[in-house]
Amino acid sequence: MARVRYMVDDVDEAVSFYVSKLGFEVQERFGSVIAILTHDDLELILAGPKTSAAQPMTDGTTPTPGGGWARFLLTVDDLESYVAELEAQGVEFKNEILEQQGRKQIICVDPSGNVIELFQPA
Repeated sequence: MARVRYMVDDVDEAVSFYVSKLGFEVQERFGSVIAILTHDDLELILAGPKTSAAQPMTDGTTPTPGGGWARFLLTVDDLESYVAELEAQGVEFKNEILEQQGRKQIICVDPSGNVIELFQPA
């Protein structure tokens, strides 16, 4: 199982997004501080601003949500239909569906600005 940690502004809001919109399941909750979710063979750890993962580094920088373009991919069978459902729910996308050699992909954004790639294989 792959494990990914995303820093989020609000754990409750992030859990709601990942469960209701992307089909994740809650495995564990530690109040509004941290949540562990799963989707197939991916474990997603959502860490809020009060976790040890959010503490300042020795150089003074503080981990924050939406910190870059590193992302995980969710594989879907019908990308167009899935995107239409998410758009109807108000999910933000960074781009339009890209297609190359039968593969399709698009980037959506969680409430804290972290990016997720939705991918349909050829």
